[in-house]
Amino acid sequence: MYNKNAWHKYKNVKPVMDFSEGYKDFLNKGRTERLAVDEAVKILKAHGFKDMHSFKKIKTGDKIYIINRNKNVAAFIIGSKPISAGMHILGSHIDSPRIDLKQNPLYEDTGFAMLDTHYYGGIKKHQWTTIPLALIGVVCKKDGSIVNINIGLDKDDPIFTITDLLIHLSDKQLQQPAKTLISGENLDITFATIPLEGENEEAVKKNVLKLLKNKYHFDEEDFTSAEIEAVPAYLARDCGIDRSMVAGYGQDDRSCSYASLMAIATADPKKVTYTSCLILVDKEETGSLGATGAGSYFIENVLLDLVHMHEEKHPTLMTRAAFRNSKMISSDVTAAADPLFKEVNAPHRNMARFGHGVCFNKYTGHRGKSGSNDANPEFIAYLRKVLDDNGIDHQSSELGAVDAGGGGTISYVLAKYNMDVVDAGVPLLAMHSPLEIVSKVDLYEAYLFYKAFLLTNK
Repeated sequence: MYNKNAWHKYKNVKPVMDFSEGYKDFLNKGRTERLAVDEAVKILKAHGFKDMHSFKKIKTGDKIYIINRNKNVAAFIIGSKPISAGMHILGSHIDSPRIDLKQNPLYEDTGFAMLDTHYYGGIKKHQWTTIPLALIGVVCKKDGSIVNINIGLDKDDPIFTITDLLIHLSDKQLQQPAKTLISGENLDITFATIPLEGENEEAVKKNVLKLLKNKYHFDEEDFTSAEIEAVPAYLARDCGIDRSMVAGYGQDDRSCSYASLMAIATADPKKVTYTSCLILVDKEETGSLGATGAGSYFIENVLLDLVHMHEEKHPTLMTRAAFRNSKMISSDVTAAADPLFKEVNAPHRNMARFGHGVCFNKYTGHRGKSGSNDANPEFIAYLRKVLDDNGIDHQSSELGAVDAGGGGTISYVLAKYNMDVVDAGVPLLAMHSPLEIVSKVDLYEAYLFYKAFLLTNK
């Protein structure tokens, strides 16, 4: 089942296609990390998971979830073995490259109300101009109330955009390298144009502030404690005449997040030997730092609580043992070989091919494997047996040709606990662009793999 076209084994493609329908719904509803947490919890609850705070003690078969600051979530199925014997962990990130509003974003220039921004994660800046954008996030007020912002996704909502220079006046612009074609400070959003009647100075801005006060009940100073993201406003759609692909925003890494989420949600608790764990984290695109990133102590503290609730002796020591004995798949996407850019593909059998199944990256990082986890081969051999025993198509790749570049995941962060970790996920075209593309069969094979891994009793 290694490096074969996975479509060949499906005489009936309905399971693959049906799985992608739920996935597209997840993409459309969960296009920020906060919304992704909301959708993940809905799915977990629908499959019998309960909030950790409702438990005083836990036992084999219990299905538990816990939310951290509305931007990451962990879920567990308690196995028949003690937690200290180790867990089978799926870890994925739910943040994606985007455009964030600055803390003081609103200004007026040339009769336009504009929103000043700062991009989040690695993007090609020119790709984010002249596309429809939605504004999604929260405004947190001093009185403790929170205003939820979600403008641009409903068909009756206005959309927003970042303009670009017309071709007739862009001769000088087009002589610049693509990296500097659009500057970060020019990624500002066109917001409004109607002036407030009777005003001469900043009349459009004043009209916007009046609208925000009347409709959304917050003032300009409240932007300081807001978190508002500009994301593509279009829906995830089937791609290709054969409908074999999904095109949409945020598939790095919500493709693997969804496959991991559905793997633990549909796993039979009676078949769970080693406690199953899902971690959906924030901030991977900016280095996994912060209280909701993989580098925080959130998962360590949660596991300590679980070990205590499982009534194991010496919970601190047993928590360390649990991490040390655990196995983890860092479920993250990899770069698919693109026929239009063969020069940067890893050559021969080391490129990730569309439709050839879930893909291993033994190491990611940058040139010379810098910053990579570089998984142990013993662990990869263990997972190969899981894959082959369950008839799951798989492949192995590098993130592009040597010296072409590279990238990182959360694997190195969790490997610090001395557990076995490897990256394995879905090949992705146009990664970090506003419209990424995955193969439906790769997504489905990833789901099957993640589920088989959780249920492995060795």
